[in-house]
Amino acid sequence: MAKRRYGFDEDKIVRFLKEGRGQGSGASYHPWLTLQEVSSLGRSSRIHSRKTGREHHLLSDIETAVFLLLDWSDSVTDIREQFPLDRNETRRIAAEMGVRHPIDTHSQTDIVMTTDFLIDMRTLSGIILIPRSVKPASELDNDRTLEKQEIERRYWQAKGSEGCVAISVSGKV
Repeated sequence: MAKRRYGFDEDKIVRFLKEGRGQGSGASYHPWLTLQEVSSLGRSSRIHSRKTGREHHLLSDIETAVFLLLDWSDSVTDIREQFPLDRNETRRIAAEMGVRHPIDTHSQTDIVMTTDFLIDMRTLSGIILIPRSVKPASELDNDRTLEKQEIERRYWQAKGSEGCVAISVSGKV
């Protein structure tokens, strides 16, 4: 059965914010996007985490593989998938770069960009936040994909992170 496409408009974004999407941590975190709200080119999965005690919404086999590695890592203390980025910041960055901000093609509304994973990792100096983007290697030949990745990287760099690192995989996972 084909997945339905759910468009985004300002009302839906406001509703998601009121629902607490993209907020919280551990078992109380609710991702900005769930499997029911986006179509995926790959196989999507809902997996219960032993670490967070909640079900995670993963949009591809690559995301699932990365999630499983993170869930079993002793240094990872929390995993938040589909973490929303502040739209005003991503709009500013896109304008600074001279590129279009991602939009919903049906409503023409600027979307809320997300990072595939925001990871809390325990280090000798304390807990650090690590953003990670997961893409098939074949998508990295697409100029528009690279523009969006650069918006995401600059967003996290401005937040004091080393930037968002894209994890890419060739072939099937």
